Amino acid sequence: MFRNQYDSDISVWSPQGRLHQVEYALEAVKQGSAAVGLRSKTHAVLVAVKRTPGDLASYQKKMIRIDDHMGVAIAGLTSDARVLSNYMRTEAMRSKMLYNRPLPIGRIVSALADKAQVNTQNYGGRPYGVGLLVIGQDETGPHLFECSPSGNNFEYYAMAIGARGQSAKTYLERHYEQFAEASLEDLVHHGLQALKATLQQDKKLDTDNASVAFVGENQKFTVLEGEALTSYLARLGSTDAPAAAAAPADVAPMETE
Repeated sequence: MFRNQYDSDISVWSPQGRLHQVEYALEAVKQGSAAVGLRSKTHAVLVAVKRTPGDLASYQKKMIRIDDHMGVAIAGLTSDARVLSNYMRTEAMRSKMLYNRPLPIGRIVSALADKAQVNTQNYGGRPYGVGLLVIGQDETGPHLFECSPSGNNFEYYAMAIGARGQSAKTYLERHYEQFAEASLEDLVHHGLQALKATLQQDKKLDTDNASVAFVGENQKFTVLEGEALTSYLARLGSTDAPAAAAAPADVAPMETE
């Protein structure tokens, strides 16, 4: 009630103690296509669904390489993600020039959260309307972080953001105990299974709309797209075939975009 009296600027608080502009930015993340991240003791993996505005357009890029040891998946406004990824690349280069070492993952995530938080308190600006899943490998092992427009960041064993991300979280919560000892192939398979749960019933993952990235010990950040995903998607299809036959007929349809 009377929300429009308190959402005109980021520095205006509602009587309930809420910043509506921040909530709008978080909603922009929920409207973006889904991205899933998970990690084991040796690798961290990102999988995401790419969208296209029409048959004549290309698919929107979802994975961004930051450095050899780090990359991100995005959900929300791609233009904001481009600004933040350029900032992360600058910090990664600064670390190499000044300290001759790869940038620690926790440090850049903390700096990114500070940068996002400043935009939630300055008059005349707006929060970044994009959520990031950051994976990386440093001397302490593989990491997976989520960065939100509110300035919060958390480290996870597995996480999903974007449209219908709760369906992917449900799968991850059921299976996350298997991730620690999983191989890279199994980790990607779990990620694709979780990602598939976010799709509408008339959609499926294929070499056009799926994207996978991973990083690990002695393994640089690598993005797989197109035909490179054929073997992973084939395994996903063979795993789903028995389950499809046993599915109950009265399952309610998933919500549409």
